[in-house]
Amino acid sequence: MSIESSFFSQFTVKSCSVNQSGTKNPTWAHPKILNLRRGPSRSKNLSTRSCLRAAVGDKDGVIIVDHGSRRRESNLMLNEFVIMFRDKTGYPIVEPAHMELAEPSIKDAFGLCVQQGASRVIVSPFFLFPGRHWHKMYWFCATLQDIPSLIAEAAKEHPGVSYMVTAPLGLHELLVDVVNDRLNHCLSHVAGDADECAVCDGTNKCRLYGYVKIYNLTVILQLKAGSETVKLN
Repeated sequence: MSIESSFFSQFTVKSCSVNQSGTKNPTWAHPKILNLRRGPSRSKNLSTRSCLRAAVGDKDGVIIVDHGSRRRESNLMLNEFVIMFRDKTGYPIVEPAHMELAEPSIKDAFGLCVQQGASRVIVSPFFLFPGRHWHKMYWFCATLQDIPSLIAEAAKEHPGVSYMVTAPLGLHELLVDVVNDRLNHCLSHVAGDADECAVCDGTNKCRLYGYVKIYNLTVILQLKAGSETVKLN
């Protein structure tokens, strides 16, 4: 018996069909002695695949979370940013949250996302760099002080809803443009060419400090009169 016939003799015909030309097409069954390793079936992984969507979809809830502040105006700015983010991206489910000191909490925001139909919740820390609030703390910490722990605690009330915590803003190239735009806008405001930005609006904090060289008597008089802007000749 040839090597070729010996090999094929290990297979048995499981079924046989006839193609359009009339030729029989046997379907071979694998012999038991061949240990053909197969991956998990596709049907078994459908639920897993649905959680691994590569982009934000209609069934995703986005939570933008900051630290939280005792200053009400600072907390309201996060709400304004969330509105901007939702309008710009078109994502249907976007909620603000604060780690502490203010409402809504991460737990509240998670629940709101689920109520709106989210089957996956994506948490984006509105922080510049990773710190202790982004890194998961360890068992010896007496309280939940980090975002991963707070999210995990919130998710316990919603079995079947997956979640993830993204990286903070970090070293993103677009942040260079943001910082540069802020610098130039503030300088334009000091020069009298632009209004205060939304952050400084009404605070009068965006101004030039330090010593200014006095050129003439007119400037001295302006300063004594309490003028906020000084024209230098």
